Amino acid sequence: MTWPRPVRAVVFDMDGLLVDTETVYCEALIAEAAHMGHELPLEVLKRMIGHVWINGARVLVEHFGPGFDTEALRTGATRRFHELIDAEVALKAGVVEMLDRLDELGLPRAIATSSRREAVEHHIGGHGLLDRFHAILANGDYPRPKPNPDPYLMAAARLGVDPAECLALEDSHNGVRAACAAGMMTIMVPDMLDPNEEMRSLCLRIARDLHEVRELLT
Repeated sequence: MTWPRPVRAVVFDMDGLLVDTETVYCEALIAEAAHMGHELPLEVLKRMIGHVWINGARVLVEHFGPGFDTEALRTGATRRFHELIDAEVALKAGVVEMLDRLDELGLPRAIATSSRREAVEHHIGGHGLLDRFHAILANGDYPRPKPNPDPYLMAAARLGVDPAECLALEDSHNGVRAACAAGMMTIMVPDMLDPNEEMRSLCLRIARDLHEVRELLT
C-alpha cells in the first residue's frame, strides 16, 4: 500500500481496537435489559457503538419509547460490566507489537476515545501500557464527541503533528467519520461493526487486525 502522505504520528481509538470491551459491554447491556424485562436486540446495540452515552440513550428511547429508563439500564449494565472485567480486559491482537513498531520508527501516538479517563486508566493501565502513549483524549477532554473531529484534532495538537500527517485507527463507523473529518489518514479495524460502502470510501484500508497495520508501517 502506498501512503498518500508520510505518517508522522498515530492516533488510536480504544474500545474494540486496543481492548476487547465492546463485546463485554454489549453482553452487560443485554443482561441488564433482560433483568428489566426488555429484550435488547443486537441491531440496536450496534447503533450505539462509537457514541457517548447521551447519544446511545437516544437510540434506546427511539427503540423502547419515551418511558424507557435509560439511566437505570446504564447503572445496572455498568455494574455488570465491571464485574465481568474487574480482573483484566483482554488486549486486542497486535497491540503490543504495534506499539513496538512505533517505538522502532520513533513515531508519537495518542488515544482518542469516547470512554472516560478512568476507563482508560483501568483498561490500558491494567496492562502497563499507559506510558507508551504520548497523549490521551478521553470523554470530557474535548468539546464535541465523535463523529465530530474534535477528539482527533486535539490529539494531533497534543502530539504537535499536522492532522493530515496522522494515521487514525478505528473500529467504529462514528470513529472513522470523526478521524476523516479531522483530515487524518484512516484505517478501520472492524470489531463488532462490519465495514459498509461509506467506510470503504472514507478509509485507506480495511485491516483484519493491528498486525496487518503494523506490517504496513515499514
